[in-house]
Amino acid sequence: MGKKFVWFGISGAVLLPGIIAIIMCMVRFGSPVKLGIDFTGGSLLQFHFERPVKVEQLRQAVSKVTIYDRTYDPNGKATIIGHEHLDGAEIQSVIGGVSRSATSSVGSAGSTLIVRTKRLDLLQVKDLMKGLSQQHLGPFVKDSENSVGPTIGKELLRNALIALATGIIAILAYIAVRYQFDFAVCAITAMVHDVLVMSGMFAIMSLVFGAEADSLFVTALLTVMGFSVHDTIVIFDRFRENLRYANKNDSFADVANRSVNQTFARSINTSLTVALTLLPLVFFGGSSIFYFTLSMLIGVISGTYSSIFNAAPLLVLWRDGFRSKPTAPAKSGAAA
Repeated sequence: MGKKFVWFGISGAVLLPGIIAIIMCMVRFGSPVKLGIDFTGGSLLQFHFERPVKVEQLRQAVSKVTIYDRTYDPNGKATIIGHEHLDGAEIQSVIGGVSRSATSSVGSAGSTLIVRTKRLDLLQVKDLMKGLSQQHLGPFVKDSENSVGPTIGKELLRNALIALATGIIAILAYIAVRYQFDFAVCAITAMVHDVLVMSGMFAIMSLVFGAEADSLFVTALLTVMGFSVHDTIVIFDRFRENLRYANKNDSFADVANRSVNQTFARSINTSLTVALTLLPLVFFGGSSIFYFTLSMLIGVISGTYSSIFNAAPLLVLWRDGFRSKPTAPAKSGAAA
């Protein structure tokens, strides 16, 4: 506890690049991280090419493809009413991507690239694939296709924000009732620290690698929020127990040091088992969950750090401003 400002400084040094990246994303994308089609709407198609194809090659090829606009009569017959080129399509290379088409003759070598564009219907996707086949890029297969309308995207984004806000309020209320208000504030502050670390790191990946936040990223945020608060509660519960038997000469910092030392090994071991589970998923889980598992790993590491080196010192700093002797025990209740 005597080195609390060192730990705060380390947290600040980790948060600063992420906060700068979040600001840059706000300017560039209009959101703290680059949002995927789950939230913005559009079509995302993943192609696997037999031979190496660069991002710029595919971008130029897509820009030359003609997409037709159609109307449909009551019988489902399509009539072409216009055409356009996909000049604004975004192309992204998949990290460690291989073909997911089990029946394809295209091998796993080559390039896996993602095309993100406005929402395309079934016939327009066929237009795109036909056009690409004429661009001398070699054999390729469509590994996956996802389309989300703009209305659904906005609804998903709104629901995601509501879920995050509800989680924070519910956790704050639970800890305030179960323990004390200052315990709740410090636990929530540590949790917000972890959310900022995760979001900041993802913002950096958005700027550097083009990573896009989808519904899995929200899942990772909510999971890390729960993990962080759980780890903090374990430490705070030991605070409560030790306060009951504290000596008169013990300061609150003494009780805090003793409590953290008694739970330190448990926190590290718990987090280590989670990290050892996530690491293989990061390296071998495939492109579809790469950023999800990497975000989870970053959040677990940050949650462990914040519970020990942020939440506990913050509570000491809060109470040292009012008392120099041990405070009254927290509200009674079963151990977490």
